[in-house]
Amino acid sequence: MSLPLQGIRVLEFTHAVMGPTTGLLLADMGAEVIHIEPPQGDETRRLKGFGTGYFPFYSRNKKSLAINIKSAEGKQIIEKLVTTADVVVENFGPGTMDRLGYSYTQFQSINPKIIYCSLKGFAKGPYENRHAMDEVVQMMGGLAYMTGRPGDPLRAGTSVIDITGGMFGYTGILLALYEREKTGAGKCVKASLFETTAFLMGQHMAYGAITKTPVPPMPARVSAWSIYRVFDTKDNSQVFIGIISEKHWERFCDVFERADWKVDPRLQTNNNRIDQREWFLPEVEKMMKTFTKQEIMDKCEVAGITFAPIAKPEDLFNDLQLNEGGSLLTTTLPDGTVTKLPKTPIDYEGANIELTQNPPAIGEHTQAILHSLGYNEATIQTLAARKIITTT
Repeated sequence: MSLPLQGIRVLEFTHAVMGPTTGLLLADMGAEVIHIEPPQGDETRRLKGFGTGYFPFYSRNKKSLAINIKSAEGKQIIEKLVTTADVVVENFGPGTMDRLGYSYTQFQSINPKIIYCSLKGFAKGPYENRHAMDEVVQMMGGLAYMTGRPGDPLRAGTSVIDITGGMFGYTGILLALYEREKTGAGKCVKASLFETTAFLMGQHMAYGAITKTPVPPMPARVSAWSIYRVFDTKDNSQVFIGIISEKHWERFCDVFERADWKVDPRLQTNNNRIDQREWFLPEVEKMMKTFTKQEIMDKCEVAGITFAPIAKPEDLFNDLQLNEGGSLLTTTLPDGTVTKLPKTPIDYEGANIELTQNPPAIGEHTQAILHSLGYNEATIQTLAARKIITTT
């Protein structure tokens, strides 16, 4: 069975994380994704710090067309490409694509079947012309407040809003492709960072509406479960344990040999144990410090209750589940580094979601794409000499 999006051509005018996430998901599912970048390469390629991993992770299974899209010759090439495309994805700043002459209206006039996915900081409203970043909307959307301790807002440990917003864009594209099968017409779909953050805050907003009280940050919350936290261990490590049913509680008492807790009338239900948390949780903490990390995990494994070691990103390279389950793809990065990176976490029956293209070099596919549009070699070389395009 072929991948479900084979035969779909995507033009990706993106940078950083949000747009590239949408493109990555499309590419992993078989779409031909052409990443359109300047002749000198996408600026994301040169980011340092936490940006170091952006381009290498989000660019697999894509082609690179390095072109000056502001030039007359570049615009002519883009317009020819649009006639062959199914989807356009863009996450430039507000108004940028309009100024370049690449708006949905302009592309639709060239190709009425085009699906145009616009990814922005804000949806339609008073803020729509503002620029936004992942961390900005985490702050203004309540996520940083909910993540940090009281008085200490803290962004989440990954670009969670960029990624989730990109996933909403991907979902919108799939819906538009499905609708196009029935109508034959393209569509503009939009996703935004701030509204994505608000969606993630929906459960907390509902909590506030029901309780009529301020919503506490996660570190200060009263959990819905009596045991649902990180515990220190005898060997100076940590383990998370979650008891989410009465059967789990009984088995927890059995494997940790706490028959006294099992029969204690104060601890018979989850809500009872929450009510007793002031004395009960310190006792659990005290008990956990008498066992090593491995001993605790072994006991939880036997009992069939939820547990987790506290992992770092680099620990995932050697994770048993990810490696034996085939969830990591061996990838050669632009600097020559060979590593393993997570594949799209969807098991699609009959399809093998694999690496077909390492993150491309700047302009790696420019020549082949232009040939497919009817440009001869002499013209391509002239465009390259004038720095309208980059080829490799």
